[in-house]
Amino acid sequence: MSDRLFIFDTTLRDGEQVPGCQLNTVEKIQVAKQLELLGVDVIEAGFPISSPGDFNSVIEISKAVTWPTICALTRAVQKDIDVAADALKFAKHKRIHTGIGTSDEHIKYKFNSNREEIIERAVAAVKYARKYVDDVEFYAEDAGRTDNEYLARVIESVIKAGATVVNIPDTTGYCLPSEYGEKIKYLMEHVDGIHNAIISTHCHNDLGMATANTMSGVLNGARQVEVTINGIGERAGNTSLEEVAMILKCHKGIGIETNINTQKIYPTSRMVSSLMNMPVQPNKAIVGRNAFAHSSGIHQDGVLKNVQTYEIIDPHDVGIDDNSIVLTARSGRAALKNRLQVLGVNLEQEKLDKVYEDFLKLADKKKDINDDDILVLAGADRTQNHRIKLDYLQVTSGVGVHSVASLGLNIAGEKFEDCASGNGPVDAAIKALKKIINRQMVLKEFTIQAISKGSDDMGKVHMQVEYDNHIYYGFGANTDIIAASVEAYIDCINKFKD
Repeated sequence: MSDRLFIFDTTLRDGEQVPGCQLNTVEKIQVAKQLELLGVDVIEAGFPISSPGDFNSVIEISKAVTWPTICALTRAVQKDIDVAADALKFAKHKRIHTGIGTSDEHIKYKFNSNREEIIERAVAAVKYARKYVDDVEFYAEDAGRTDNEYLARVIESVIKAGATVVNIPDTTGYCLPSEYGEKIKYLMEHVDGIHNAIISTHCHNDLGMATANTMSGVLNGARQVEVTINGIGERAGNTSLEEVAMILKCHKGIGIETNINTQKIYPTSRMVSSLMNMPVQPNKAIVGRNAFAHSSGIHQDGVLKNVQTYEIIDPHDVGIDDNSIVLTARSGRAALKNRLQVLGVNLEQEKLDKVYEDFLKLADKKKDINDDDILVLAGADRTQNHRIKLDYLQVTSGVGVHSVASLGLNIAGEKFEDCASGNGPVDAAIKALKKIINRQMVLKEFTIQAISKGSDDMGKVHMQVEYDNHIYYGFGANTDIIAASVEAYIDCINKFKD
C-alpha cells in the first residue's frame, strides 16, 4: 500500500509575497477554488493579522472552499493567534500555523533571546492555538541553519504541547539535499513522539535546490510538502507543486501518492500566472511553454518514432491538450468559452460577451490566439474601474527623427491631452503621460515579456514606478508594445496612495 503525501499549498500566502503579485479577495477566491479542483489538501489562505485584506480573504476563502483544510499563519504571539482564529471561524476544516525562528542567527539577532526562552515561547504559542483549534502546525523558522540537536528539542517540546504538524523550513534555501534529508532523518530517529505529528517540508529556491531538498525530505520521512503553483514566492521562490506531483507520478517505485489531479496542473498554472501578472519562464519544468518542445533534429526524429524516447511525461497528464481548437477571428463564443473553461476560467454570459468582443478585435490583428492572450482578455475588466484610463495614443517615430507622442487620458470622466518628444516612442509616450499627471514619478523597472510567436503577438509589460517613496507595480498588455507600456504606467498611477 502506498504512503500518502499531503500537499500544503501556500500560493496565496508565501507566493503572494512576490512584489507586484498581490491579488484582491475575489481573485484569491478564484485561485482557492481552482486549488480545490486540483486536489490540494491544505490551502494557506493568508496571514490575517498582517492586513485587513488578508483577514477578509481568509474569511471569504473559508466560506468558498469545502473540503481542503484552510490554514492561517501567525507569529508566536497571542494577538496573532486570536486574529487568525477569528478569521477561520467559517472554515469547515481549520488549522493555525504558528511558529518562531530557531537558528542562532534568528535567536540572537531577530529576537535578542536565548535557546531556552525560544522553546518556552514556542510551547506557549502551540498551547494557546490549541485552545481554538485541534489542528495546529508549528514552524521552526530557519530550521535549515538550526543545529539538529537543538531543533529536535524544539520539535519534541511542541509535539508534547499539542502540535499536529511540524514544519521544518529551509527558509534561506541554504541546505544541500543530503543535509536537508539528514535533518529530517535525525528528527525521525531522535524526537520522542515524532509519530504523533506529520513532518512538513518548506523549502526555498535561493540556490535552485528547493524541489531536490523537498524530495530528500520526503524520502526521509516527511509526509507534508509546502509548495506553490509555478514555484512562486519570496526571492527565488518556493518548491513547485507541479514538480513534486509529477516526480511522484513518474517515479511510482517510490510508493508515495498525492491527491493531486495532475490534469488540472496546466490550467492552474496559467490562471495563477495571469492573475498575478507573473510570466512563467519558457524552460520551467512541467508548465513552461518549452517543456514539451523539441528543436534538436535528433530529438525530433526520436519523438516522431516514439514519444517515450525524449518525453517521460504525457502532456495530457498535466492538462496540456496538444490537439486543442485553434482560435481565430472566425471562432465563435462556444469555442472561446470552451478554451476559457479548459484554462480554469468560468465567465457569466455578460462578461463572456465583453471578452468575446475584445477577442475579435485582437484576432483581427493576430494570426492565432494563445492561452496567455485569452487570459489577459478575461482579466481585462480589472482596469474597468480605474480612475485614469488611456483614451488615445498616437506616436510618430523613425530612424534619424525625434519620436513624438500625442496622448489622451480620461481621468474620472474628464478628458486631458498633451504631447511630448523623447528618445524613442515609449519614452515620448511616457513623457506625454507625465506632463498630464504632473507628479514626481520615477520609472524604476521596465520589463517586456518575451514575445513567443511572432511580430503580431500580444506584448506584456511589467513596470515599477516610484512615487512619494513608495514602489508601485503595473502591468499592461497590447499588440502595440508602446500602448502596453503606457497602460502599465497608468496601472501604477491608479495604485498611488493620494
